Amino acid sequence: MSSTQTGRKPAIQITQTDYDKLALLADSATHVSEAVLDELSAELDRARIVPDNKLRDKVVRMGSRLRYSTNNGDSRDVTLVFPGEADIAEGRISILTPIGTALIGLSEGQSIEWVARDGKSHRLLVESVGEVAEPQAS
Repeated sequence: MSSTQTGRKPAIQITQTDYDKLALLADSATHVSEAVLDELSAELDRARIVPDNKLRDKVVRMGSRLRYSTNNGDSRDVTLVFPGEADIAEGRISILTPIGTALIGLSEGQSIEWVARDGKSHRLLVESVGEVAEPQAS
């Protein structure tokens, strides 16, 4: 039984650099719902922080290109980015969205439940994590 089936969230890892940038973003963002900021803060609080060069392979970090699938059958290739770089038409998902917050720190093969803006709970599975584009903090 996976951790999402038992109601627990999976273990996640975040690099020190991503943690520092995301903690600042969570404290200073004003154009985002409080629920999303609270969820990002909760993810940062539960994450294991690792030196940038010690992050395991195949872990979603800022700038990661990845493929995920959802419990409704959707499968998407996306890049996780800071808000100023987001462009859904180009597959660039902001960390300050419910799905972006759900993705950070997950390893290839892990799944997590997340609540969309419509209030519905969904499950996603990280199918693959590829190269990392250099993110710009915005």
